[in-house]
Amino acid sequence: MRPADTWKDYELIDATGGNRLERWGNALLIRPDPQVVWKSAPKSPLWNKADAVYHRSSQGGGQWEYRRRLPEQWKIACGEGADQLTLIVSPTGFKHTGVFPEQAVNWAWYANKIRAAGRPIRVLNLFGYTGGATLACAAAGASVCHVDASKGIVQWARDNAAASGLTDRPIRWIVDDCAKFVAREIRRGNVYDGIIMDPPSYGRGPGGEIWKLEDCVYDLIAQCAQVLSDKPLFFAINSYTTGLSPAVMEYILKTELTPKFGGKTSCDEIGLPVSATGGVVPCGATALWEE
Repeated sequence: MRPADTWKDYELIDATGGNRLERWGNALLIRPDPQVVWKSAPKSPLWNKADAVYHRSSQGGGQWEYRRRLPEQWKIACGEGADQLTLIVSPTGFKHTGVFPEQAVNWAWYANKIRAAGRPIRVLNLFGYTGGATLACAAAGASVCHVDASKGIVQWARDNAAASGLTDRPIRWIVDDCAKFVAREIRRGNVYDGIIMDPPSYGRGPGGEIWKLEDCVYDLIAQCAQVLSDKPLFFAINSYTTGLSPAVMEYILKTELTPKFGGKTSCDEIGLPVSATGGVVPCGATALWEE
């Protein structure tokens, strides 16, 4: 497992009983996490000092209970020096905050690959959310096409670019269905040296189409392979779907990409270290192809 252990403005303080106790800048939040199945005694005294707690509803969704007034949004820093990003945190009605901190370990991997390439790199970031991966790639010198179906989320990503001082970088911001966008890119003949995708486990398209990652992931990867350049640098897919193992995603990358491009594949879990215990909470899986 690769832990995202370089944060200063984020900390997973403790985790037990189905919940995480987290520090986001100066704010303490408690959020549910289905991976935290253990029920050991809390190790941190800060559980009782949380500023807000997210409570799940038996009907789905949930809501925040604010114990102290918090701003609607605030900023945190990720990384150092040329790699530092400034990201906007804002608690949403779906428990998320706009940042998946475990992904910082992948952002650093993308940036290192781009800087070491020694050539211009074009990256396609599908399901780009609030732009952490997009900004990491842009800061490393790549030109990036950021695609997400939510107009509000793409605007959040643009705001993160502004906060990070990256508005002058070559980033295309696209509001579109990812599969439909890739299909059009195939017809246009556009290609990319790196592809990142972070698809949802489940969703519905604008016409009511059902998206289930286990059923759709192969077709999506095969489709995206058609927009890779002749000398691609990397292909990364992230998943939070517990029923889809990292090895399955790696197998698809190996069978779809290595016969044409060579290279190597790998897969692993990513996670967040817990300050109070020294353990690591698993937070998803990543499969990688690289030249």
